[in-house]
Amino acid sequence: MRSAVTETGSAEETAALAADLARELTPGDVVLVSGDLGAGKSTFVRGALRELGVTGPVTSPTFTISRRYHAGGRDLSHLDLYRLGDLAAEDPSLLEDEVGGERIAFVEWPEVGDAWAEEHGRVAARVTLEHAGGDRRVVTVERP
Repeated sequence: MRSAVTETGSAEETAALAADLARELTPGDVVLVSGDLGAGKSTFVRGALRELGVTGPVTSPTFTISRRYHAGGRDLSHLDLYRLGDLAAEDPSLLEDEVGGERIAFVEWPEVGDAWAEEHGRVAARVTLEHAGGDRRVVTVERP
């Protein structure tokens, strides 16, 4: 596994780092995005989705669990599993259409459904964001 650690100084730098990763993604890829509340997970995903061609609003799907986009001829999903609790106790089939196949998916709070995401898609990267004071973040990107 390759690992890269980068410190960003602003939301724009975090989004630019995500855009760099997005350029390497292919259909079927899943990106697992972890971090504490307010660490910049949605900012990271927004940067990746912008690079993939999404021009409309990109907000965290905390209350809807998932959002779908179609841009640049690709199907994209943004999932936030925070509210699901233990996915094993939920009905995992509810999310099957969001990951895998020809869709590129970004999963926030993957620890809730880590094994599930790996089972349904090809994990292209694991991203961890950590607060580093002010607008700074430490972003770790692990790739197989």
